[in-house]
Amino acid sequence: MDKILDFIKKHKLIRSGQVIGVGVSGGIDSMCLLHFLNEHKQDLDIDVVAIHINHGIREESDDEARFVLEKCREMGVRAYKFTIDSPKIAKEKKISIETAAREGRYGVFESLISRDVVDKIALAHHQSDQAETILMHIFRGCGVSGAKGMDPVRDKIYIRPMLPVSKQEIEDYASLNNIDYVEDQSNNDISYARNYVRNVVMKDILKKWPNAIEAINNFALAVSEDDEFIKSQMDINSLIVDDKVVQMPCSYFYRSSSIYSRMTFKALSLIGVNKDIEKKHIEMVRDLAVNMENGKMINLPFDVTVSKEYDYLTFKNTYVEKPELDRPLKVENFDVAFGVVSIKRAKTEQIARNKSKALFFDGKKVPKDAKWRYREDGDIFEKFGGGTKKLKSYLIDKKVPVRLRDFIPVLASGNEVFVIAGIEVSEKVRVDEGATTCLKLTIEKKED
Repeated sequence: MDKILDFIKKHKLIRSGQVIGVGVSGGIDSMCLLHFLNEHKQDLDIDVVAIHINHGIREESDDEARFVLEKCREMGVRAYKFTIDSPKIAKEKKISIETAAREGRYGVFESLISRDVVDKIALAHHQSDQAETILMHIFRGCGVSGAKGMDPVRDKIYIRPMLPVSKQEIEDYASLNNIDYVEDQSNNDISYARNYVRNVVMKDILKKWPNAIEAINNFALAVSEDDEFIKSQMDINSLIVDDKVVQMPCSYFYRSSSIYSRMTFKALSLIGVNKDIEKKHIEMVRDLAVNMENGKMINLPFDVTVSKEYDYLTFKNTYVEKPELDRPLKVENFDVAFGVVSIKRAKTEQIARNKSKALFFDGKKVPKDAKWRYREDGDIFEKFGGGTKKLKSYLIDKKVPVRLRDFIPVLASGNEVFVIAGIEVSEKVRVDEGATTCLKLTIEKKED
């Protein structure tokens, strides 16, 4: 287990002074990781806390939580206990309980990170977990990136100090240090994909090839080196990143699959998707880029949409709630999905020197029953300078991406639109010469 310290130093997993939260289920792996880091906290100059999450799946979960808290008290380790309703999450999102538990677990971790409770999350994955992960990735149709398995650090937050350690070394450490742990009976349920790989596939492989786990891990290291070289040939700066949206040039999909697949994975990771994307999904994206016409869109797992917008593919994480919008026109600020709309009184002399994307309009010309809302079927708009069009057609003419059209606030009375926030004002509310005051509309991006 001492090789953990060398691994931490080699991959710079931990910095002096950090608070490391250890994900502790109560099983042998996580209990040993907690014990090891706590024993070496002075050497590493860190503080160690335990994070236990009850996933709300099994009856014995409450007993396991009490066990973890008791052992933490014995070790003098501060512990945090959380409960999530995985079956409810699975039902609401129409995903498996296994996936729901993972989403809920990482949601807790991210909350602790965002609130500065901990600096890093240490996970107890080891050599056997790595081998299982690689096989699962291969079975799902991964490329080289998937075949390299889990990284020592992910998102600069999640660290895996025990990746170089075998299961036997963990068991020996537990025995030598009299570490108590609980057996999770659900680990024997082969209806879960990982349990099937662990308890059926890997057992059969190890009967024939006893050194398979070590061999698979060595294979992953070699693949990782090759993967890093290929990535060095990519121009990540060509990806246009804006919050939960990433744009990627379609031209990449005419290059080698080793390049466009990695660029696609990078685009997805930038919008928060790092798992369960398979080769078939990458080929769906390529087909969209190469063979489909502008405006077409496909759906990927985890609420991701990919749309073709002229020479770019736009990847969007659509798991964003659209704020309700039904408000009269007045001087104020109000939130929308992509920022804050600001409406202020202004002198018309500001129009001439307007160098921002501000819109100016005459509020006195707006019907008193007009309200801010989102677009609706049948909306029409009189262009600045004259000429009435359907709002949908006008937005197409302005090359407003399909993914944004339902999120843009419009000021409308009935089906007549007078202002399209951030885009244009109608001829009917133009500021006439001689007017001295008007309304100024700007949109500011929300701060992260």
